[in-house]
Amino acid sequence: MDLPQVVSRDEWLTARKGLLAREKEFTRMRDVVTEERRGLPMVKVDKDYVFDGPGGKVDLLELFDGRRQLIVYHFMWLWDTDEGCASCSLLVDNIGHLSHLHARDTSLVLASRAPLAGIERFKARMGWTVPWYSSYGSDFNYDFNATMDESVAPVEYNYKDKATLMREGLAFFVKGDGHGMSVFLRDGDSVFHTYSTYGRGADLLVGTYNYLDLTPLGRQKYINEFLHHDKYDV
Repeated sequence: MDLPQVVSRDEWLTARKGLLAREKEFTRMRDVVTEERRGLPMVKVDKDYVFDGPGGKVDLLELFDGRRQLIVYHFMWLWDTDEGCASCSLLVDNIGHLSHLHARDTSLVLASRAPLAGIERFKARMGWTVPWYSSYGSDFNYDFNATMDESVAPVEYNYKDKATLMREGLAFFVKGDGHGMSVFLRDGDSVFHTYSTYGRGADLLVGTYNYLDLTPLGRQKYINEFLHHDKYDV
């Protein structure tokens, strides 16, 4: 890439102040969108989903671990290599200490349509401590559009049907697992689905991206070009 133009400090300051105005505009718009997200209506979850975890079988309510809010990251499993997706792994590498979420009455877990043994092996390899459950054998991934299989349900990923995905050159997402995130709220023993996002909707959760976006060289690679953190020769 071309390097930024070399200018005087005064010229730099003028350009920086102009960008600051745009940054503040972006921040205000983000605040508006965030408020609208919090104000979305919600849907009661009536189906009994069962997950496999280190301590045995658990249901969706138990994933809350007694807290009022639950964030589930739909982690893609790569069946051909029997390991977790490198892009999803980048996101999980950026998850901080969960005590900050727990203090806000919010639990965060990962869920994958994969056998628990493989999940546990890969989790140990990555050195992660975030709770990770297997949704293998349940309808959870299909109902929340994290797995596409026309024999189970009509294809829909990121709120686009199969025809739209194909037309937009997104054929990769019409079959198999995709990544995403779903949010749930608990009121007593009742569980409600409040939000889901897919594709680049999870970009803001990748801290590595946020740091690189501050630099002249930027991200440099697409998210699917990042490696598992134990595969870099640096």
